[in-house]
Amino acid sequence: MFSKVRSFGVSGVGGYPVELEVYITNGLPAFDIVGLPDTAVKESRERVRAAVKNNGFKFPVSRITVNLAPADRKKAGTLYDLPMLIGILAACGEIDAPKDDCAFLGELSLTGELRPISGALPMAIAAEREGVKKLFVPAENAAEAAFAEGVTVYPVENTAQLIRFLRGDGPIEPAAPPELTPELTGLPDFSDVKGQENVRRALEIAAAGGHNILIVGPPGAGKSMMAKRLPGILPDMSREEMIACTEIYSVAGLTDRRHPVVAARPFRAPHHTVSATALSGGGTMPRPGEISLAHNGVLFLDELPEYNPAALEVLRQPLEDGEVTVSRVAGTVTFPSRFMLVCAMNPCKCGWYGHPSGRCRCSENDVRRYHSRISGPLLDRIDLIVEVPALEYEELRRRTPSEPSAAIKARVDAARQIQRGRFGGDGTMCNAHIGTKELRKFCALSAEGEELMHQAFDAMGLSARSYDRILRVARTIADLAGSETIEPEHVAEAIQYRTYDFREA
Repeated sequence: MFSKVRSFGVSGVGGYPVELEVYITNGLPAFDIVGLPDTAVKESRERVRAAVKNNGFKFPVSRITVNLAPADRKKAGTLYDLPMLIGILAACGEIDAPKDDCAFLGELSLTGELRPISGALPMAIAAEREGVKKLFVPAENAAEAAFAEGVTVYPVENTAQLIRFLRGDGPIEPAAPPELTPELTGLPDFSDVKGQENVRRALEIAAAGGHNILIVGPPGAGKSMMAKRLPGILPDMSREEMIACTEIYSVAGLTDRRHPVVAARPFRAPHHTVSATALSGGGTMPRPGEISLAHNGVLFLDELPEYNPAALEVLRQPLEDGEVTVSRVAGTVTFPSRFMLVCAMNPCKCGWYGHPSGRCRCSENDVRRYHSRISGPLLDRIDLIVEVPALEYEELRRRTPSEPSAAIKARVDAARQIQRGRFGGDGTMCNAHIGTKELRKFCALSAEGEELMHQAFDAMGLSARSYDRILRVARTIADLAGSETIEPEHVAEAIQYRTYDFREA
C-alpha cells in the first residue's frame, strides 16, 4: 500500500517543496522515517500513532516507511505530523489519496488537535509557486498563510474536522487574509521630548534617507527616549515590506493568530550582552538573528561601547550588503538585513566627559580606552554622529509641547516620495542605498560644494566610504528642503554630522 502527500519545508526565510511517500507492507511492525529527519521529525511517529487511534482509526500493525523527499535535504520541525497522518490513512484506504493540488502542514497533539507551526507564510508562498491550489494549515496559522495570493488556505482545528472535509461530510471555510494596514497607534511621540532641536533634526534626516546614526551624550539627556520615537516618523511600510518582514518573523516563530503580519516597522533593541550569533543568526538549523528581525526597521544599540567588539564587527558586512550569510554544517542560508542602525553612547565611562560642571573624573587614557571599543570601520559606516547636550532647567520646566511626530513624519514622507520618484523601480527606496555609480548622477555638487568637500576631506582625513556617505546625507537634506540640486549649505550640514572628536587609543 502506497500514497503520496505534498508538504513544504523552510530554508532560511524561503519555502521549498517536500513530498511524503508512505509505504505500508507486511513484516514485523515498525515505523521508519527516512530523508534526513531531525529529532522533532522522528518523534512524529508517536504523535501520529496516538492521533490516529484517538480519532477512531485503526493504526496499521505493519511495517511503515515514510520517505521525505528530497531525501538529501535535512528536515526539521513538527510540521510533517499532519501530512504523515494523511499519508498513512490514505495508504490504508481509510480516505482517498489527496489530489496533487493539495498540501498539508501542521503539528499534531496526541488527541489530533492541530498546533501552530513556524514559517507558515514562506511555505504558503512556495505552495503558490509550486502550483498548489489548496493548503491545509493549523487554524492559528491560517490568517498568516492567507497572505499568499493564488492559493486557498483552509484553517484546520483538528484531524476529525479535516477527515470529514476530505470525505465530503463537512465544510471548512477558507481563510480570508486581513487587510494589510500600517500600525501607527500607540507609538511614542516626539512631542514628549524637551529641547534637543539638533538631535531631532538629525533623526529627521536619518528617517528621511534611511541613514545610520550615532547619538552621543551624558546620562539622562534623552538619547534612548528619542531613539524609541524614531519608528513614529518613519514612512509606512509597503505591502512588499510587510510580507518580507512577516516571512522573517514567521520563521522565527514570532507570529500568531492575533498578530499574523508585521504591519509596523520593526524596532529591535537587544541588550549589550547579546552574542555575535544572536545578532547575525545561526543555530544547528540557522534561524534569523536580531539584524534580520530589524529588516525594514530599526536596530537600536544602547550603550554602544558596552557591546562585545566581536558582536559589533558582525554588523559591518550586513550594513553594506543588506543581507547576512550564515554558514553551518547543516547548510548555508542568507537572511535579509536591510535596517537602520541607531546607536547611543556616553562620551566616557562615567558619562560626563566635557560637561561644564566638571564632574567627570575620567583621565584622557580612560576616554581613549572607552572610545577604542568601537572600531574605525564600524564608525565609518555610520552616516550621522550627533551630540546630545544635557538639558537646562528652563528647558525641563517648559510646558509648551514640542513638535509632534505627525508633523515630522509629513516632511519625511515628502522626502521619501521624492526619492521613490527619483529611483523608480530599481529597488533603491532611499538615499542611504544609492549605489556608487548612481552617486555621480544624483549627488553631483556645484563648484562651491566641491571646494567645501575638498577642504573637509583633507582636514578630517575622510575615507572614500565617508565621502560617499556625506554625499548621500547631503542629498537627503536637499530632499527635505525640496531642492533638486545639492547646495553648499546642504553639504555643510552633512559634514557637521561627522565632526565628533573620537579619542584614538
